[in-house]
Amino acid sequence: MDNIKVLIVEDDPNLGEILSEYLALKGYNTTLRKDGEEGLEAFNSRKYNLCILDIMMPKKDGFTLAQEIRIKDKNIPIIFLTAKSLKEDTIRGLKIGADDYMTKPFSMEELLLRIKAVMRRVGNSNNDDVNSSIFQVGKFTFDNNKQQLEDNGEIIKLTTKEGELLKLLVLNKNKTLQRTIALKSVWGDDSYFNARSMDVYIAKLRKLLKEDDSLQILTVHGEGFKLLMGN
Repeated sequence: MDNIKVLIVEDDPNLGEILSEYLALKGYNTTLRKDGEEGLEAFNSRKYNLCILDIMMPKKDGFTLAQEIRIKDKNIPIIFLTAKSLKEDTIRGLKIGADDYMTKPFSMEELLLRIKAVMRRVGNSNNDDVNSSIFQVGKFTFDNNKQQLEDNGEIIKLTTKEGELLKLLVLNKNKTLQRTIALKSVWGDDSYFNARSMDVYIAKLRKLLKEDDSLQILTVHGEGFKLLMGN
């Protein structure tokens, strides 16, 4: 795992050192920075595979840093660390595109499991060339391999999870996609956090597809979601 480069931005020096040393012992190549400005400088100077960002930091908070990172790399996995457990913070993090969200205190073992789950999902997506497909979704051309929608020459880039979720919906078009199946396929488990994350991504996909009146993503209460589209 020495090829997996992890940027850790954490203003608590003790926790930052523990995180960095623990992940290094587990084979990850870690870089530690103590505030958002240093974190952005580090991100701009090197290519990383994963970012672990504290939210409450001096100079630049984790949300702002994540938004700036997303401008440069829309798909890099981001895990937020926070001392808060406020619902509003969780939703804001999800809307920015967080892959996971951990509330302090947490165990190093749990963090490691979350990292492995995130990297496994990203790895599966990046190595899916053999099964890559192009789908016609209404007026859109969906390239699952490139993770993008095309509409009359206009390219709309998707995040990894947006692409995976859209593919599941398309493969099950006009049928109900069970929530549990979608959660386990895209997020790895059907925890409450991941369920809230999926709801956010469903809303994003609805917004992207609303330009075509023939497309609709329905919520089937108690079951899942259904993409309505012509054959």
